[in-house]
Amino acid sequence: MNGVHDMGGMQGMGPIQREQNEPVFHSPWEGRMFAIDRSLAAWRKWNIDAGRHQIELIPSADYLRMSYYEKWLTRNIELLVKQGLVTREEIDSGKPAPGSTKATPPLTLSGVPASLRRGSYMRPEANSKARFKSGQHVRARNMNPLGHTRLPRYARGKAGTVVQNRGFFVFPDANALFLGEQPQYLYSVRFAARELWGEQASPRDSVYIDMWDSYLEHI
Repeated sequence: MNGVHDMGGMQGMGPIQREQNEPVFHSPWEGRMFAIDRSLAAWRKWNIDAGRHQIELIPSADYLRMSYYEKWLTRNIELLVKQGLVTREEIDSGKPAPGSTKATPPLTLSGVPASLRRGSYMRPEANSKARFKSGQHVRARNMNPLGHTRLPRYARGKAGTVVQNRGFFVFPDANALFLGEQPQYLYSVRFAARELWGEQASPRDSVYIDMWDSYLEHI
């Protein structure tokens, strides 16, 4: 999705401030937010790609000012309302609507370890052969989808080399819109830094990007 949400390769954002001995959570509420997110995922009302796309729907100004877990909170509220698990009025008031049914949570304390291990999006390989093989020169498609995509904007239209076929994986562009998994082959593609950033980049540097079949075309 085009916008500030695809920040890879963007200029003018300033240097990355690396925090020494950074804690897992900077405040207790972030830890609670993580736990709430895992609990909501157990309902299986949405998937990880739909969750990422919902964050991309946050208005640009809000997205830039929000912290990481503030975006999670905003995402989860919107998905809860969209999926009919709560109403907007209940969110605003913090109280259940009169007469509403209290549901039994699908995730209990004993089920937490298994829920954290779950999440592989690899699928059994299809009967069709992979379109590309290691060492083959390819080009990332120059496309501008309206929905979610894992194809970085800075790589579109750029030429690279397939390094590895990683297997058959759920296609995020379709999964995010609840159009089914539509799995495709996924490749690791190497792009020379100068192909991406121009002559000012080091000739020794490269960027490796995982790309689905639909993102690539033959050269």
